[in-house]
Amino acid sequence: MRKIIATVGLWALLLAVLAACGTNNDRTEAVAEEKTQLTLWHNFHGDDLRSETMRGIIEEYKEANPTVELKIEIIHPDEYRAKIGKAAEEDKLPDVFVMWSGAMTRDYAAAGLVQPINELLSDNPEWRDGFLPGSLEAFTEGDNTYSAPMGLSPTSILYYNKSIFLDQKLTVPRTWEELQDVIRKLNVNGITPIALGNKAGWLAQSSIFSSLADRVTGTDWFMRAVRQDGAAFTDQIFVDALAYMERLGEAGAFQEGFGEIDNLEMELMFARGEAAMMIDGGWALSNLAANATEDELQRLGATVMPSMPEGRGDERALSGVVGSGMALGSKAEGARKDAALRLIYAMSGPDAQRRTLESNQLVSYKIQLERNKVSPIFAEVYELVNSVGLTPVYDGYLSTEASNVLNEGLKKLLAGQAEPEEVAESVQAAQAKSANQ
Repeated sequence: MRKIIATVGLWALLLAVLAACGTNNDRTEAVAEEKTQLTLWHNFHGDDLRSETMRGIIEEYKEANPTVELKIEIIHPDEYRAKIGKAAEEDKLPDVFVMWSGAMTRDYAAAGLVQPINELLSDNPEWRDGFLPGSLEAFTEGDNTYSAPMGLSPTSILYYNKSIFLDQKLTVPRTWEELQDVIRKLNVNGITPIALGNKAGWLAQSSIFSSLADRVTGTDWFMRAVRQDGAAFTDQIFVDALAYMERLGEAGAFQEGFGEIDNLEMELMFARGEAAMMIDGGWALSNLAANATEDELQRLGATVMPSMPEGRGDERALSGVVGSGMALGSKAEGARKDAALRLIYAMSGPDAQRRTLESNQLVSYKIQLERNKVSPIFAEVYELVNSVGLTPVYDGYLSTEASNVLNEGLKKLLAGQAEPEEVAESVQAAQAKSANQ
């Protein structure tokens, strides 16, 4: 009887131990399955190859990180700056989001809205050392680096349709006078000289005026005006630059309704041969590669914008910046921060840089181009960019308020609703206010 009782007691103890183990296993599994919530905002919205590539990388991250619950908001590029700016004002930024170098990085870092990614760069020295000179520095304030560029963005490439220029017996303009002559002849023959999609307001400033104005004023004057250090945007030389911009509108350089379409629509309009030229950034290449036919791509050429009369700037340069990067929001801590850093690396690490280049997007990373993997016009722009210097893009250095004022001013200037002096005064007031804060 004692043996039976002892046996029953032993089985009871064993069952209790097994039950306890089962409880512990269940608890362990529950902990393992606990999700880390991470928010991501980005503007890879379209059907271009670069956007598709980046969305693909994000999906791969989700599969490789099953314990991360990624909440994604995809925002149209034309709406992104306004939306992220409002979120910053309300202190409601996501954990990871697209951020530009220059003024945006400087302002967000100063306000404590973003965290540095120094540890990510230190943990991946080969990746860190693979960037071209000046790339990481564009996202660096003091001793802290806040992002890594995912591309290189020359903003003022003069694209032209070789077939139209051949048919019209025209030469691609190299000077302001030649450009005016080409515009006049194309208009006489019923051909839109330059496609423009300025619905969001930033393109006329970033792609046309930044380069045109630097040709007139030179970079040194612009940087002094930004600092309000012995130069002001009411100086005659800047008013002259605005007057040249005004003349483009008066000469009929752009199609009617250019303020009603965005840059993506503009790029497709140009690819279809509905305009002889387009002044746009390197980002256009990915959209063109995805949506233009092989014949259309073969007809495209690229060069720099024309020189300006008595200009002080480098006439062989392109305005441009390193591309945007992914920022780490200030509220990401612990497991969220670790997951966010892994996502930033996935989107801007060496593999992402290679895939970005192959999606017909320029990068500021040391990679050998395989020409058979890109379009002919991309290869041409790649060689062009590597043979010229870069000058500042205005919205990369102006305060946010001054940049917005300039965008609106250029809209009115091209529509004949403002004078160059008015625009100059409004930009000066906004930049002076920022500099004195």
